[in-house]
Amino acid sequence: MTAKLTLPQARRIALAAQGLAKERPTRPVTARQVGRTFARVQLLQIDSVNVLVRSHYLPFFSRLGPYDAAIVDRLAGRAPRRLMEYWAHEACYVRPESFADLRVWQRRQWVGAAGLDPLLRRDLEQRILQVLQSSRPLTARQVAARIGHEEDVPKLEWGWNWNAVKRVLEALFEQGVVSAAGRTAQFERLYAPTARVLPPDQDPLRLPDREEAMLRLVEAAAAAHGIGSVRCLADYFRVPVQAAARAAASLAAQGKLEEVEVQGWPGPRYLHPAAARPRRASGRALLSPFDSLVFERRRLQQLFGFHYRIEIYTPAARRRYGYYVLPFLLGEAVCARVDLKADRAAGLLLVRGAYAEPAAPVETAVELARELDLLAQWLGLGGIAVEDRGGLAPALAAALGERLQRPAAAAELALPEASLP
Repeated sequence: MTAKLTLPQARRIALAAQGLAKERPTRPVTARQVGRTFARVQLLQIDSVNVLVRSHYLPFFSRLGPYDAAIVDRLAGRAPRRLMEYWAHEACYVRPESFADLRVWQRRQWVGAAGLDPLLRRDLEQRILQVLQSSRPLTARQVAARIGHEEDVPKLEWGWNWNAVKRVLEALFEQGVVSAAGRTAQFERLYAPTARVLPPDQDPLRLPDREEAMLRLVEAAAAAHGIGSVRCLADYFRVPVQAAARAAASLAAQGKLEEVEVQGWPGPRYLHPAAARPRRASGRALLSPFDSLVFERRRLQQLFGFHYRIEIYTPAARRRYGYYVLPFLLGEAVCARVDLKADRAAGLLLVRGAYAEPAAPVETAVELARELDLLAQWLGLGGIAVEDRGGLAPALAAALGERLQRPAAAAELALPEASLP
């Protein structure tokens, strides 16, 4: 018989799988904890928007609280790497163990050299690979300078304005021939041959069987989700739905997934057998717009009743909530959202809008104030300024009280020296 779960049970399973069901640790966060958290969620989406903080740093704060963000840079930029960049849900940090499986399924040719003259492309590939083989990791600009490539690129309002060298590098990145050995302070990729980025026990030339790779990716997505539909599982690593459906059915036949029904969440769902089933969820977190809990917007609405769309690319006059809006998780409910900006020059965390969901609990403003105060401290911002925009803003400002716009020097947060495991 197919097992049946209630929607609250499924919700708590999903939160536990993502490491968001419990209160965060009070002790200083170690590199080992960061590594374990990453192993749990499997990937971190990368985005260039830095209005608050780079998006790949936020999921660790959401799950662990204040920590030294340099840990993430070291895990991704020093051998043996625990994180490496590749295409997954979008541009992501992924586990090196997943790289070969993703490589046989990802097809993001639109980001690379499509449309370049074939002779120019082959010539640039040869010269780029020759330079990278004999040098330290380089940015696209450094590679272009090394090979003597000069090009006038139109400065368009939209788009990346990439020159041919950058486009070829991105094509080689998509193919898995080169990888990112790290990032500069300006967030530029430092390119290197993939063999130098992967851990020594990983073969950069290995191309696994596609169906076996899909089984591993779907099982990993199920572990990260705890419970979900085929669409959820496919979307996690952004793989084809039909192939993911075949893999999920095969995993269920092997006993590695369990097909269940969830009341109020139509359709069959797959439960990972190792998924925890907590009786309550007591976490509190602000979630990045690119957090893996909110990746799949349909899942978010069906599971939590929370309708969410990021409005970065929406013209300002048409935005409903704001430019960089973070959902607020309290217990097992996503009960509010806030539009945030870090004004580093003024030392302020700006709350440009605050909105509660219709069924938000009475303590939402107080709990959100505590979370914002913790976030401001982590970012080294000394004060919080709340604009009168959104129905939750007045209560939030009152809850923050004397913490509003306090001197920047008062927000120094001592972070422990973090050492890699």
